Amino acid sequence: MTGPAKRVVVLGSGGAGLTAAIAAHDAGAQVSVYEKHGQIGGTTAWSGGMVWIPGNPHEAGLDVEDSREKALTYLMGLSHDMIPRDMAEAFLDAGPAMIRHLEANGPVQFRPIPDFPDYHAEHPGGMPRGGRSLDCPLYPFEELGEWRDRVTRSPYYPDPRYSIFDTPLGQARPEPVAEAELERRAQQDERGSGQALIGRLLRACLDRGIEPVTSARALRLVTEDGAVRGVMVEIGGHESSIAADAVILATGGFEWDDELKRAFLRGPMTHPVSIQTNTGDGLRMAMRIGAQLGNMREAWWMPVHEVPREDVSTGVVLVAGSRALPRSIMINRKGRRFVNEAANYNAFGAAFHEHDVSAFDYANLPCWLVFDQGYIDQYGFGMMGGVPGEPPPQWVMRADGLAELAQRLGLPRGALEQTVERWNGMVAGGRDEDFARGEAAHDIWWGDPDHRGSVSATLGPLEHGPYYAIEIKSGALGTKGGPKTDRNARVLNVDGAPIDGLYAAGNVMASAMGMTYGGPGGTIAPGMVFGFVAGRHAAGDPFFVEAAA
Repeated sequence: MTGPAKRVVVLGSGGAGLTAAIAAHDAGAQVSVYEKHGQIGGTTAWSGGMVWIPGNPHEAGLDVEDSREKALTYLMGLSHDMIPRDMAEAFLDAGPAMIRHLEANGPVQFRPIPDFPDYHAEHPGGMPRGGRSLDCPLYPFEELGEWRDRVTRSPYYPDPRYSIFDTPLGQARPEPVAEAELERRAQQDERGSGQALIGRLLRACLDRGIEPVTSARALRLVTEDGAVRGVMVEIGGHESSIAADAVILATGGFEWDDELKRAFLRGPMTHPVSIQTNTGDGLRMAMRIGAQLGNMREAWWMPVHEVPREDVSTGVVLVAGSRALPRSIMINRKGRRFVNEAANYNAFGAAFHEHDVSAFDYANLPCWLVFDQGYIDQYGFGMMGGVPGEPPPQWVMRADGLAELAQRLGLPRGALEQTVERWNGMVAGGRDEDFARGEAAHDIWWGDPDHRGSVSATLGPLEHGPYYAIEIKSGALGTKGGPKTDRNARVLNVDGAPIDGLYAAGNVMASAMGMTYGGPGGTIAPGMVFGFVAGRHAAGDPFFVEAAA
């Protein structure tokens, strides 16, 4: 590389933004990072911290067989014509390189998660025995020095000493961590999950002299002759113009802006679970200068349940493995099952969008997760980390019998009893004839680990009162539509040409995953991968070299 170093501004400090900053710096650029929130990390810091990278270098240590062709077959088979093939190929080509670069050049280290299957593992190219998902080992936050308290803490993983698999969000019934081990982790402020990933990425940035500026909201892009040459940023109530050769948008989605949700999403999403600064700033900035949009109707869907805010600060909990456990089913307002309860959370979102054309209403809203006392005795109120046998919180609806529970829920007379009778009969027969629950590797993984490998991991009767019900809402980890990009993450204008100096990565961009979710870590991975290629290209060292015109 010759000439002066490129000036690259990154907007956002989640996994996508920090990876972009590292890549741009290592390719020779002068890098600045601006974060709207008062703390670092975005929704990535709130997450389980996994990344789904087919062909990653850690697969070699597992007894699995993967290939680029296999992974491409898998993604395109799930595409529904919404995944551009060139973007899927770019993700698969750059993903392993991103992992190798981070691990070779700083504290960001990953480890494989054995046996964690892809979310649609039975589809061609899927991996029923896992291998594509990675997470970070625990990271001692004392190594961040004065920055250790500047990473936003997750409301869903309130004790940061736990890795995702130590929690009900990583396994429906995790193995307990010994108190002595938790005390050891506390001594060095060792943190897991998204905290570990962001902590490592932040340390890598600090080691490069990149100190993010927080409480700095980007307002609009500065352009010259159609090229992006900077950004206006509001800091402390004052606007400043930041000059740059390139701006990388990594500002997150628009799930906290009701107007944008009404305009674009394909169905109701009433309870986002991301950081509340995701209000579509990057989307609006790109739209103002003529960016082409894509994948706008989609989100990373997640079923949730409302809880008192004194229990969880956001007022919701994520409903993941708890609905895959035996002795539970989900019902709609007709008292009928309507879905494979153990399906992955992103695919599950489609059930909330099914329309009853006669009633001109959503067919499966409202809906409830129903479980019996046997569920509580064996698993506890798992979504809140309950102890087996310990009664659920008082705000959980309960009744001694099914008829009484149905009356309290306002269901048609006899419907719930009939549904439970049919369910129990199918459980006795060992097969869910209605929705194939338990026939996918994903279902069995998320069920009872004592029965892993068998449909008994997720199939179990409801037969012992009292019976319980919690209402499930349509939530999302974030939206996944925004400005379309090419394979180097350059934002495209409405005519399909790159906008000079503008890049996008993460949930602000039109996701290369279309409507699907490849596997555990499928949200963070494309953000980091396209952050990596954006940083490289913005610095003048493109990962993908374009053919001469």
